[in-house]
Amino acid sequence: MTPDQNSRPGPGQDDPRRVVVVGGGPAAHRLTEALVSRLPAVGSPLVVSVLAEEPHRPYDRVALSRRLAGPVDLTLAPDVWDHAAVTLRTGTAVAGIDTAAGTVVLASGEEVGYDELVLATGSFPFVPPVTNASAARVYRTLEDVDTLAAEIAEVAAREGRPARVLVVGGGLLGLEAAGGAAQLGAEAAVVDLGRWLMSTQLDEGAGQALGRLVRDAGISLHLGSPPEEVLTEGGVVRGARLGDGTVVAADVVVLSVGIRPRDELARAAGLSLGERGGVLVDGTCATSVTHVWAVGEVAAVDGRCIGLVAPANAMAEVVADRIWGGSAVFPGVDDATRLKLAGIDVASFGDAFARTEGSLEVVYADPARGLYQKVVVSPDARTLLGGMFVGDASPYSALRPLVGRPLDAEPAAYLSAGGQAPPDAELPDDAIVCSCNNVTAGCITSWIRGEQGPACTDLGSLKACSRAGTQCGSCTPLVKRILEAELTRTGVAISRALCEHVELSRAELFEAVRVLGLRTAEEVMRRFVTGLGCDICKPVVASVLATQTGDYILDDGAGPLQDTNDRALANLQKDGTYSVVPRVPGGEITPDKLMVIAEVARDFGLYTKITGGQRIDLLGARLEQLPQIWRRLVDAGMESGQAYGKSLRTVKSCVGSSWCRYGVQDSVAMAILLEERYRGLRSPHKIKLGVSGCARECAEARSKDVGVIATEQGWNLYVGGNGGFQPAHAELLATDLDDETLVRYVDRYLMYYARTADRLQRTSRWQQELPGGLDHVREVVCEDSLGLAAELEEAMEQHVAGYEDEWAATLRDPVRLARFRSFVNAPDQPDPEVVLVPERGQRRPATPQERATLIAGTAIPVRPADDLPGGR
Repeated sequence: MTPDQNSRPGPGQDDPRRVVVVGGGPAAHRLTEALVSRLPAVGSPLVVSVLAEEPHRPYDRVALSRRLAGPVDLTLAPDVWDHAAVTLRTGTAVAGIDTAAGTVVLASGEEVGYDELVLATGSFPFVPPVTNASAARVYRTLEDVDTLAAEIAEVAAREGRPARVLVVGGGLLGLEAAGGAAQLGAEAAVVDLGRWLMSTQLDEGAGQALGRLVRDAGISLHLGSPPEEVLTEGGVVRGARLGDGTVVAADVVVLSVGIRPRDELARAAGLSLGERGGVLVDGTCATSVTHVWAVGEVAAVDGRCIGLVAPANAMAEVVADRIWGGSAVFPGVDDATRLKLAGIDVASFGDAFARTEGSLEVVYADPARGLYQKVVVSPDARTLLGGMFVGDASPYSALRPLVGRPLDAEPAAYLSAGGQAPPDAELPDDAIVCSCNNVTAGCITSWIRGEQGPACTDLGSLKACSRAGTQCGSCTPLVKRILEAELTRTGVAISRALCEHVELSRAELFEAVRVLGLRTAEEVMRRFVTGLGCDICKPVVASVLATQTGDYILDDGAGPLQDTNDRALANLQKDGTYSVVPRVPGGEITPDKLMVIAEVARDFGLYTKITGGQRIDLLGARLEQLPQIWRRLVDAGMESGQAYGKSLRTVKSCVGSSWCRYGVQDSVAMAILLEERYRGLRSPHKIKLGVSGCARECAEARSKDVGVIATEQGWNLYVGGNGGFQPAHAELLATDLDDETLVRYVDRYLMYYARTADRLQRTSRWQQELPGGLDHVREVVCEDSLGLAAELEEAMEQHVAGYEDEWAATLRDPVRLARFRSFVNAPDQPDPEVVLVPERGQRRPATPQERATLIAGTAIPVRPADDLPGGR
């Protein structure tokens, strides 16, 4: 095949050209985006039909393990399917291709004609020759992941213990599957034929370091012997027998040992195939048949299929360009890989195995910490050839674009573990910054300068326009660095201002208030805020004061600055009512307190629900009812759970050594100590802690801002984790701490975060963006590198000593209680138009449609609001 064999003139005919894409994965999505991006505003010279076998729209397979934690939406940018020229047919299987007639035959018998056909059929999981393999699971699709999560939960419920999940395969997907299972509370294990993990991407030193970190994460390893049989009993999986005779107990066996291209359609149609399968393509991604192309994992480039997202995206862009009459050629394979699993950072790129003749390897290794960093350079130690990182991959994003280029410093300077900051070298314009989307440094700077459209002067708009950092996200720190450097170079001030009314950043404002000793909102507003302020700066001022003074948050002029929830000391719900969440330290509560909560819920007609943080949420209270409710709760010895504030929410705990036969430390006592110490601590964002009594991690501590996991010698401390829109695993800060040292380190960490983080910045993002990242945090918290330890501890002691329950303080003061009326002239009796309807045995507010039905006289079983206790 010649490079231009499959090219044809661009659109110009009266009838639109028909492009049919077989497959509904990420490669098909990228191809469709690339085709649609060139369509004119009026009229469409081509129409695109995407035939997806799965019932879903194309989704992000790279992030598949996130689905284990819950029903997160992984759908790739859906707006492309709204274009009039695009038709997406999900749940549509293709049975055959007739290249002579230019048609695709569906499983239903329907024929779909094409002018250009693109095969994006992807791959399927390889099932090794293991006896009884049909009893195992695979890990490839949303259904696979959902089934695995459901089975883990079902086994735990049936057996009364954590499910045991055995993953066969120690590669990227296998480790993600094992890590995801462990996050769900399962006892995870990995079996792999190799002597170390990820042997395709890592050398033995890096693989051994990774193995240590994986074991420390509670995942057991069985290396060097393949599985021979999946063991079952009465149709139920019981484990697996390995080649060396070892039997590993398991309730679920997951096979993740590689993929094979789905080339059956091409094979039947007579297309040329690669020696090891896959549709053979040339540099234009053209197949052996004219007007038939292949992209993604099914395409064999130089006879080899590539199971990575960056090459698949590059192929899609090439084919789109060719269909439009261009001359693009596949640029080659960037097989750089990165894995972030439960705080374990792994990356490799370029000639990571130093196969280039005469190449040199500069290595820093600390086996005790599971740390391995390697830079591969040319014989003269000047040109970067590749690299490999385990435990700390922070140099990866800056180094990967420099492959094949001279380094500006000694190779060791780029190893963050060596104690030096990596040089801040300027990237050449043709250096690839985002390999997923093939975005160069020059492309990014051109968007910043406004050479391709409106100038992008913030990270969000820059990512949206250039596409850099929008897929796996590993290049985002580098994109931000390029943005800031370019803005500085062009004389554009990089504003750190909190908002238009406050010139300081949040951290600068915090420090100014502390140094000047300001204690009231009026003083801070007069000194640092221009005009009346806004909904950005006013809550920050209130939060900064609350952190430093510990005063009642609605006094001294701070009340009007607070968010709605803080002003009501409760969470506003969508129907205008509020929720009540009493604090339950460590999840430990007495039967007497449970009875009080139940009576309050019954008497005020509140909806009750157990939260994810081991507390009870009472929903549906009106503003004026909050003092009545809290009086009963406070009298029973309960206090505010601060569920409404940017502050400590909860400290989740398992039962630990108090009850559990696996527990090695008293996690409940430690959780109560931490929650009672940090309750009410105002911070840039909400904070959650978790304490697990053993490595089985039932409290999910590594998904918390601060996670504490018991060891035989004490406690391991993890920091910087969180859930939400951008979930992150906490990273290991220190090991085997005694109680006193643990509390001291947590004091320093939380207070350092409260002082220096930006507004609404979670600990994970704050930690990532600190110069030096986790290493800097460790130096400040554990080694006192800034000499702030005593000051941070003293600030926390002042908070602990000055803490007072906000609701107890409110109930003692008639002036404060006066705030809790909907209006100054609000009636004492509730509005009779407000009605409740039954839902799962409880009551919720009626929807407008239900209210209309009630008013019309239809019989719906409901009591008038004023018949309910408490006027609800």
